[in-house]
Amino acid sequence: MRGSNQSSVSEFLLLGLSRQPQQQQQLLFLLFLIMYLATVLGNLLIILAIGTDSRLHTPMYFFLSNLSFVDVCFSSTTVPKVMLISPRSLEMQLSLLGLTPTS
Repeated sequence: MRGSNQSSVSEFLLLGLSRQPQQQQQLLFLLFLIMYLATVLGNLLIILAIGTDSRLHTPMYFFLSNLSFVDVCFSSTTVPKVMLISPRSLEMQLSLLGLTPTS
């Protein structure tokens, strides 16, 4: 009987992508900011469209608007944490527990 892999990932280790960490940080910050804004604005547009058009007041669109709301909430808790990581810090680690919402 073969043993299985018992390791688990508990954190992300962010290694440098270039030799110029300041430019790397600015590029990653801009990339995450654009993706975050596109996600939030797209989901808010879906919620607005479903809320204003009476033809879209069906169960399918109700659940779609709820999924869009949950996506806005989830992305608003995880992406800002990733964007705040500074390359000047000694430990470029982001724990998986830090990304998960707590109840």
